[in-house]
Amino acid sequence: MNSSSAEQLTYSIDKKQQKQHQKATRRREKQQQQEEEEEEKESNVERKKTKKNNMRGKHQQSAVDEKYAQWKSLVPVLYDWLANHNLVWPSLSCRWGPQLEQATYKNRQRLYLSEQTDGSVPNTLVIANCEIVKPRVAAAEHISQFNEEARSPFVKKYKTIIHPGEVNRIRELAQHNHIVATHTDSPDVLIWDVEAQPNRHAVLGATPSRPDLVLTGHKENAEFALAMCPKEPYVLSGGKDRSVVLWSIQDHITATASDPSSNKPQGSGATIVKQNGESPSIGPRGIFQGHEDTVEDVQFCPKSSQEFCSVGDDSCLILWDARSGSDPVIKVEKAHNADLHCVDWNPVDENYILTGSADSSVRMFDRRNLTSAGVGSPVHKFEGHKAAVLCVQWSPDNPTVFGSAAEDGVLNIWDYEKVGKKKERGARTPNAPPGLFFQHAGHRDKVVDFHWNTYDAWTIVSVSDDCDSSGGGGTLQIWRMSDLIYRPEEEVLAELEEFKSHVVTCASKS
Repeated sequence: MNSSSAEQLTYSIDKKQQKQHQKATRRREKQQQQEEEEEEKESNVERKKTKKNNMRGKHQQSAVDEKYAQWKSLVPVLYDWLANHNLVWPSLSCRWGPQLEQATYKNRQRLYLSEQTDGSVPNTLVIANCEIVKPRVAAAEHISQFNEEARSPFVKKYKTIIHPGEVNRIRELAQHNHIVATHTDSPDVLIWDVEAQPNRHAVLGATPSRPDLVLTGHKENAEFALAMCPKEPYVLSGGKDRSVVLWSIQDHITATASDPSSNKPQGSGATIVKQNGESPSIGPRGIFQGHEDTVEDVQFCPKSSQEFCSVGDDSCLILWDARSGSDPVIKVEKAHNADLHCVDWNPVDENYILTGSADSSVRMFDRRNLTSAGVGSPVHKFEGHKAAVLCVQWSPDNPTVFGSAAEDGVLNIWDYEKVGKKKERGARTPNAPPGLFFQHAGHRDKVVDFHWNTYDAWTIVSVSDDCDSSGGGGTLQIWRMSDLIYRPEEEVLAELEEFKSHVVTCASKS
């Protein structure tokens, strides 16, 4: 091949390669353009979704604000007294403590609550002093004029305990209500003598306070299920290990009194461990297994330290008797159509048990109608919430009345005796669910806990986690509905009859 032919061949190959390169470049550019167009489409979809979600969020927030404004306008009519207290940090639990002082127009009482922080400062257990205004003392205009972002003058911090981890649940010991138990994100239950604990400053880097006693026995985290026995110093807990664990605080007291150097309390299977610089700890009286998922709540039978119940994410309600061994006495499968979050045992009629669920309902069971095979239907189903029920509790003053709090931001007050009565479905509340006679709508986000006051009838403390709403932090409210709402109708009418001449009706105006 001569040089001219070789040059032509080389030129032809180069040109062919150039065309192939240009073709590949165009393909890459086209592919890149298609990818960019796809990304732009996805971005537009995401922007539309975000815009739609923002609009939905604004609409929902607007609906919440409108509902709240309507509620606030009715405060002078619905409430005998109300105190609104803004919390910098959310609180997941609130409990009444002992009464400190009685005066002519108000009482002073301890209140326990938690502060769940973002880590910039420690998590804390807060002991507050509250002034509880007595019935029919507060002026209507006073209770309706409050600033949602301000702290109430009726709630004053008394002591701060730096808690080792978040405080998920607080429960007080009935026999000594200055003794409280707390649950955090760990397997242990922590016991605190709040009067003996030193007051701490919650600053970044501060070491946690030392609990007075640690209860061990769970193999995995036990975060929420916690109860204290009203009869004896027993503690009950449930956790992610699917177990229900029972302790007696008396085991620690007995062991210390009998032999301070001993590691074994006399007369019990519990062990007490003492180490230098660490809190003492005791093991359980019993471990009870029967759940197939996380145990979410537990409760003692009001008249026994050996009988208790539990609910969990397996949708089961289980009744236990420590005297009968570690197996369930009664197991009600599918007590609800979803996870069970809470349970409470009637303090007067021990046959009735309440459960609350993620299915937005509250159910009442009669244990006399349950069998060991789990057969049994609830006596009543109470459907008045629009989201998961987080807390249920019987009234300590009326055995037929109870409250339920939910993620819909509402705390409902029910009376199961009103279910089915014709008067209960009167013209004033034609759309009210059976049994519902009062709705506390003062919170603008999920109501995570509430507690009836045993010293002051019909007085309730409730707390909401406002992190998902515009307010942030949390809201603590202490309130008492007007007695005209729950008193017998004939009593109310007789009282109002005295003011009949002062009432100007629409008919008389016309």
